[in-house]
Amino acid sequence: MNTDKVLRLLGMRYATAALILVAVAALYGAATFARPGEATAKGRRAPVTSAVAVCPGHEGGRLAVQSIAREKGGRVDMTPTKGGSAIATMTAPGQSWEKDTDSGDDSYTLRATGAMAAGLAAEQTTYHDDGDDRGLAGARCAAPGTDLWFLGPGPVAADELDLYLTNVDPRPVFVDLTALSGEGPLDTVEGRGTRVDPYTTRVVKIGESSEGLGDVVKPASVLALRVRAAGGRVAASLRVRAGEEKGVEWVPRSPAPASSALVPGVPGGSGERGLLVAVPGDADARVRVQVITKDGAFVPRGQDVVDAPAKTVTSVALDDVLSGRAAAVRLVADRPILAGFAAERGADIAYGTSTPPLTVSGPGVAADNRFNSSLVLTAPAGAATVQVTTMNATGRSAPLEVRIPAGRTVETVLAAPAANADDDVAYGVVITPKPGSGPVHAARVLGKGKDDEYLFTVLPIVPAAMTVHLPDTADSQGALIPGYSSGES
Repeated sequence: MNTDKVLRLLGMRYATAALILVAVAALYGAATFARPGEATAKGRRAPVTSAVAVCPGHEGGRLAVQSIAREKGGRVDMTPTKGGSAIATMTAPGQSWEKDTDSGDDSYTLRATGAMAAGLAAEQTTYHDDGDDRGLAGARCAAPGTDLWFLGPGPVAADELDLYLTNVDPRPVFVDLTALSGEGPLDTVEGRGTRVDPYTTRVVKIGESSEGLGDVVKPASVLALRVRAAGGRVAASLRVRAGEEKGVEWVPRSPAPASSALVPGVPGGSGERGLLVAVPGDADARVRVQVITKDGAFVPRGQDVVDAPAKTVTSVALDDVLSGRAAAVRLVADRPILAGFAAERGADIAYGTSTPPLTVSGPGVAADNRFNSSLVLTAPAGAATVQVTTMNATGRSAPLEVRIPAGRTVETVLAAPAANADDDVAYGVVITPKPGSGPVHAARVLGKGKDDEYLFTVLPIVPAAMTVHLPDTADSQGALIPGYSSGES
């Protein structure tokens, strides 16, 4: 080959390579120059514009929805999960809605878009003053998730323990159940891979079916139940029927295990009260306990520290400690734990769980307040003042300011916006901490009747989802390369 030709060929190859390098550099430089500002690079918060929640059904009951959207725009629809026409539609900010249904085991799915999705709250309540299923029961309509916990009674303490699993998406989801008891983990291969078809609700009977962990769970008197979804997400609600005329209730969903927890809304009055602590990890936990009542915060004698075994649920009696007072329980542990309570009063039962504190930007909302409704508010560290506003389709009340001294629990009775309102008409309540307040934890107690005929339910109140965090972003050449993945998730 001619030497000049060789040099020309090499020159063309190097020139081509150089051009490629220049092009890549130009593309990367352009991408760097055009990247979003520092606020996006560090992450930011944006308004919630989409929400989904499932009201589990069973024996009908009342569905109630409360919007606290501050801006116009968007839409809320409540429809049967299996399909069909909407039974309710909301398009105005601050709107309330309620309806009594007779759905059997069919569930309803609430879908919201636009500004109306921010802060939306929905509940399902049932009230039976006689019959085998006598009781007042309430549940927050459940958002779908992939890893969910419940802490409450086991089959020994209940005639029926039913887990409602709802798939709100267009593809099947598969659910694995595992559980801890007072005696330790319940090891079994049952309860794995339960299929929930699109737009359906499946009822799993805990302790009565292979999907419900089979016979291994039957001896459990207390239970920490974990629900994990594969291939999608699932909405879950757990219903307890203690026995004929002994009360029915929905167990609230627990937050993820954490080393500190505050359990609000332990109701006052007569009857048994029990603290439940679960340790899901492999190491025992040492848990410091503090009780907070209207008289102040104190360490219960003989129960200041609870040694809770790993992979076990531990029960602690609170009857003598509380002496009939409403309270919250604060726990600090050296391991992640779950915490909740079980309560009996009159002819009924109720359950509670730990909650995060309310904030100015994330107020508390309860959609169905009727009969005798009250808020149990606790300020564990620092005095707090909250603004309480009730509202329904006829209007809203003037805001009421409630002050909670530091280290105290305060119970305040709610009143419907209209003075002449029937006590069976639902109304919403919004609890907003004032700027500068210390942390506030809240629960709503709904009751009716007296003495041995008293029926009640407790709703732990969580901060309303007003905003969502948009994750951090970072420069990456992978953005320029189709199919590129950094391997991080």
